[in-house]
Amino acid sequence: MGGGTTVLLTTQYLEEADRLADKVVVVDHGRVIAEGTPSRLKAELGATVFSITLADQVEAAGAARVLGDIWAKAPVIEGTTVEVTLDGGPRLATEALVALDRAGLVPVTLALREPSLDDVFLGLTGHRARVRSEVDTGTGEGPMAPGPVAPDPTADRTARTGACRRPRRCSGDRRCR
Repeated sequence: MGGGTTVLLTTQYLEEADRLADKVVVVDHGRVIAEGTPSRLKAELGATVFSITLADQVEAAGAARVLGDIWAKAPVIEGTTVEVTLDGGPRLATEALVALDRAGLVPVTLALREPSLDDVFLGLTGHRARVRSEVDTGTGEGPMAPGPVAPDPTADRTARTGACRRPRRCSGDRRCR
């Protein structure tokens, strides 16, 4: 693009925004909650993401308690995965593994990585960005849904009939086509 040209990209694919945008504005439920360059937003989150997967959700909850006791930032549990952002990367990861071992908790997987814009969104909102294909239309259920959502009978009807491209926002009058 030439100088002085602005392109507004709206997306829930945060990897795409990270790659393409000079400036990102994070919006959740219609409110601007953060803005800046992707690098600055990720740097504010923390230097490293420590992520472990455990055998089941009970062990994941136990691991989150152990990690919460040794780090100031609260871990995020998503199913059997526990993640926390931290400064000090590998040194703190070693401390965490020792603490988990003392508690009798053995991770199935372990990863240390640099934060992504998905991590920024999760840190700011408490839930991951939802992409339509990851959510069952009309029920709010799916791997990325933050919790139960009451079904909308209008949305369900329009989703079945194909009357609307945006069934969650449709009033049934078909003006939103």
